[in-house]
Amino acid sequence: MALTMDDVDRFEAARPRLEAIAYRLLGSAGEAEDAVQETFLRWQASDVERIEVPEAWLTKVLTNLCLNQLTSARARRETYVGQWLPEPLLEGDPMLGPADTVEQRESVSYAVLALLERLSPNERAVYVLREAFAYAHREIAEILDISEASAQQVFHRAKKHIAEGKARTEIDEAAARRIVDEFLAAATSGRTEPLVKLLTQDAISVGDGGGKIPARAKAFEGAVAVAKFLRGLFKPGKAKRALIGGSAEVYAAAANGGPAVVAVVDSRVVGVMCLEVTAEGISAVRNQVNPDKLGRATERWAASEHAEPLFIAF
Repeated sequence: MALTMDDVDRFEAARPRLEAIAYRLLGSAGEAEDAVQETFLRWQASDVERIEVPEAWLTKVLTNLCLNQLTSARARRETYVGQWLPEPLLEGDPMLGPADTVEQRESVSYAVLALLERLSPNERAVYVLREAFAYAHREIAEILDISEASAQQVFHRAKKHIAEGKARTEIDEAAARRIVDEFLAAATSGRTEPLVKLLTQDAISVGDGGGKIPARAKAFEGAVAVAKFLRGLFKPGKAKRALIGGSAEVYAAAANGGPAVVAVVDSRVVGVMCLEVTAEGISAVRNQVNPDKLGRATERWAASEHAEPLFIAF
């Protein structure tokens, strides 16, 4: 049946929430947009007048599309070159969704998105719908076609898995900037000692190059190993400039609600380094350099104002 303008407007009003759900579920902005567009096509093909609660219907369709995508994505990631990391979103991106509560901010943090990879598709869906969007267990049960008791059990299991990861510390914008400034000063000092002091003893560093940019498949573990790697990473070199197409302007920024380092070459984001911060120090450095996962960050960067770069790298 043909949609009326009211039907289209109703969907468009729901689009930001649907995109935010899909991004949390899939860890990819591009895949999230595709899932939402497919949801629109299902909406367009449906008998809209017979849908009593459009929001619930749209959420159910989208979630199940994402579950199917997650199942196939797991198979694809087994052959992915190197470490798979989520696509980072820069501060202000509407796809980050609601950030009114600690739970909502935590659910879209880069650290939690990485941890969500440990969960089964159903656990991931229940956790996102409950923690980030405050759906009742009864509503989640209806969306996933499971019992309410099962929804509660799955949520508690998922939350336990997430809690096993190192909990980050919520910090304000000024504190985040100080952390990035200290981190970059230490990383470019040419010595490992300043970095070791900022890192937790069990810190890790991992990168995602997608087979297009060199990135170590196995994480560096331990403060000393991470510090040595980062010292080398920020060391200038012709090969690095050739690889990314020039010298990079390095900025302090925020991605997924946390402190981040953004590297830009000719207005193109070539790397986003997300720092996971705990009370003990920086516990993880996750570096996204796969160009396929930086397109939206580049668009956001071009559309927003930012301060002068802290320095020129490489």
